[in-house]
Amino acid sequence: MSAASVPASLPASVCVPVSAPAPVPVPVPVPVPVPMTSPDLGRSRAVGLVGLEAHLVDVEAYLAPSLPGFVLVGLPDASLAEARDRVRAAVAASGIAWPNRRITVNLSPAGLPKSGTGFDLAVAVAVLAAAGVLAPVAAARTVHLGELGLDGRLRPVRGVLPAVVAAVAAGVPDVVVPEANAAEAALVPGARVRGAATLAQVAAWHGADVRVPDVVPVPAGHRAPAAAPTLDLVDVVGQAEARTALEVAAAGGHHLLMVGPPGAGKTMLAARLPGLLPDLDEAAAVEVTAVHSVAGTFDPGQGLLRRPPYEDPHHTATPASIVGGGAGLPRPGAASRAHRGVLFLDEAPEFGTAVLETLRQPLEHGELVLHRAAGAARYPARFQLVLAANPCPCGQGVGKGLACTCRAEQRRRYFAKLSGPLLDRVDLQVEVLPERSGAVPGDATAVVAARVEGARATAAERLRGTPWRTNGEVPGPWLRARWRPEAAVLAELDRAVDRGTLSLRGVDRVLRVAWTLADLAGRVAPDRADLGRALWLRTRGQGA
Repeated sequence: MSAASVPASLPASVCVPVSAPAPVPVPVPVPVPVPMTSPDLGRSRAVGLVGLEAHLVDVEAYLAPSLPGFVLVGLPDASLAEARDRVRAAVAASGIAWPNRRITVNLSPAGLPKSGTGFDLAVAVAVLAAAGVLAPVAAARTVHLGELGLDGRLRPVRGVLPAVVAAVAAGVPDVVVPEANAAEAALVPGARVRGAATLAQVAAWHGADVRVPDVVPVPAGHRAPAAAPTLDLVDVVGQAEARTALEVAAAGGHHLLMVGPPGAGKTMLAARLPGLLPDLDEAAAVEVTAVHSVAGTFDPGQGLLRRPPYEDPHHTATPASIVGGGAGLPRPGAASRAHRGVLFLDEAPEFGTAVLETLRQPLEHGELVLHRAAGAARYPARFQLVLAANPCPCGQGVGKGLACTCRAEQRRRYFAKLSGPLLDRVDLQVEVLPERSGAVPGDATAVVAARVEGARATAAERLRGTPWRTNGEVPGPWLRARWRPEAAVLAELDRAVDRGTLSLRGVDRVLRVAWTLADLAGRVAPDRADLGRALWLRTRGQGA
């Protein structure tokens, strides 16, 4: 960014470059008029997040000639209401006189619920502008994001990426953020980003006569750990049937259930699924990065997240940790953090029933809508679900089950924790049996990933102009309209439905898998063999 593009009130020497290897696409900016200012009235701007939906918020401060006081209105939550004490202490620590008058701060639109500490800086700037300490016009046309410490330092906040995207789209490209969030904000093209370490530094940029102390910036909080090396599928010995199911799942975006005894390789196979998936496209990368920004698990030094995420929560996880939760407006959980990636539940029957049943909504609709008293938050959650389960509590109830020590009712009760409605939404269900000695490894991850990428390209071309990206997302009516198989081809599915091993929803799932098998084989449409193979992979051989 050239110095000429920097407003006069903010010197170019403190600008953060906005160039990035992976720019974030934003809508065309819509200019927002700067409100008129008057004596005793100061304005600034902030951004409020409700889920991933960002709203530009006008912060207005009015100083009344009355007894000293500080009132914050506009549906703030508890953490935001505490901004009154943080702002007062930060202003004093910055060497600026606190206005000894009655202060009323309004967050507009007042009907929008607002939460979090990211409004602190905007509230402080609006108050100082009303007191005549800052230039009111410069403060009113700038978005301020950041939490204030009692010593006047700026602390990083979550959700900076979607907040800056919304600010630029609203025609307000000048954004001030904490230095720890500057690299993340700089990913948005068109944003004129400044990273500040203290409130005094921001006040000086806006024309205040204040000394800027030399301080060490507050480091970023929780960040995602360094990416683990990609696990190779060649490490899995044998398991041809399970490897085929894994490749089909990757090629079509299908959900997968693997049932088998301990040590058969279920966890190894699931951990290697992300390596088979292609890189995220621009739109998906922005969605995934925004979710992790709100969750606080995004490292801006790596740019946009280009690889599909992988989440594998422990079976003691609560429903709130999986689908999202928290005080006030809920935060994204593991299901949303796995958006456009893989959610792996190892030892699936050990998870609580409430946890498993909460996954039915995202499996069907690709998003989570979380309702709380403070409002509703909507998060994307189009992930691939991979379940691994033992056949019984002792894990040896495979084949003839001669080594199994479980009673019949124990087996039924154990596997019944995976409800019928949940399993009906899982496209691929395979058995993973122990391999005998002498089994040889199959293809490496790079070889299988190349076949997966080719199949996905074929499906994307067929689905061009539709809202779907993979075969796993396509509804059954569209498939049947596109592919009109002969009655003889569908006879096996009809028999499976009559026997009760396949539901009508399961018929659509089988058709999706058949299309994926055809894409992997390079055929224009599925044939009878593809349909039979898809039925086998769906019912673990019980419906063929």
